[in-house]
Amino acid sequence: MVDGTGAAARIADVAIDDGVITAVGEVADAGTREIDATGHIVTPGWVDVHTHYDGQVSWDPVMAPSSQHGVTSVVMGNCGVGFAPVRPNAHEFLIELMEGVEDIPGSALVEGISWDWESFPEYLDALEAMPRTIDVGAQIPHAAVRAYVLGERAHEYDVTPDEIAQMVEITRQGLDAGAFGFSTSRTFLHTSKHGHVPGTYSTPDEVIAIGEAVRDSGHALFQYVSDDQGQGGDEPWLDTLNEMGCPTTYTLAQTPADPTAFRTALAAAVSATAAGSPMTPQVAVRPTGMLYGLQSSFHPFIAHPSYRAIRDLPLGERAAMLRDPEFASCAARPKTPSPKDRFAHYMATNW
Repeated sequence: MVDGTGAAARIADVAIDDGVITAVGEVADAGTREIDATGHIVTPGWVDVHTHYDGQVSWDPVMAPSSQHGVTSVVMGNCGVGFAPVRPNAHEFLIELMEGVEDIPGSALVEGISWDWESFPEYLDALEAMPRTIDVGAQIPHAAVRAYVLGERAHEYDVTPDEIAQMVEITRQGLDAGAFGFSTSRTFLHTSKHGHVPGTYSTPDEVIAIGEAVRDSGHALFQYVSDDQGQGGDEPWLDTLNEMGCPTTYTLAQTPADPTAFRTALAAAVSATAAGSPMTPQVAVRPTGMLYGLQSSFHPFIAHPSYRAIRDLPLGERAAMLRDPEFASCAARPKTPSPKDRFAHYMATNW
């Protein structure tokens, strides 16, 4: 077995009583049920703190593929997108946000989600009603809260004090019902056909008021993803959240643009936590990858004028033209590609 402490792997018995591990080592007593794990690795279950199962969780009790990889608990509702709270006429809008941010096919979400809820507490009740192979935890997504309160104004920056109060109350209700936290997106990478997801450019007043509700819950985290990776930068509310003792967690990655910045971020997290403001970076265990293809939502040729001229042709005809040396040369080097945003430009020119 491998116990997760960093100790070397060893052969051992594991005794479990009423769902609790009571002994690890040599267990002489016979068990009511015994599993022979010879030849296998026995480990503690993985807790995946950053997932987007918000739709799949409503129809899939198995939660594949996570459960097939040794994950025993998942936390969803990250990055400010999710499916509760929701007005009866806003289902499609939330699906479009998730489709844009996470590239989850909207058709699957349309067919699979039951929508047996409106409020966030009702969402948790609907999830709890389904038997599952693994445990799930949910966070309150900023975009859904904004859409619920503001309707068609969900993308607007400025809101009234009364509207902020409504968002805070929705957050408090969700946290009281068992939400793990509140999440928001502050990165230019997260867009849908409507633009950047609601909440991306919310004012400090709005974010701080919600952060106070998270802090006051006594158990929740404020989760965010931003372009400055926890460094504060253009997020003036971040220092305020830390100063008032609101626990935060955010996505941290080592980037080619600044390969040592993550070390500064980790040091800042250690310092903030020691000062009484828990800050927990979420660090991926492997690099992010992207699959390109002529049928995928993005590929390196997509912004080139020569390719745009043939993009509506059947797949076979497009592939045949790209095999033609003359056209391929034109498609690869006609002029600088002109995608709509910085991320698309980066992906189109740095592959």
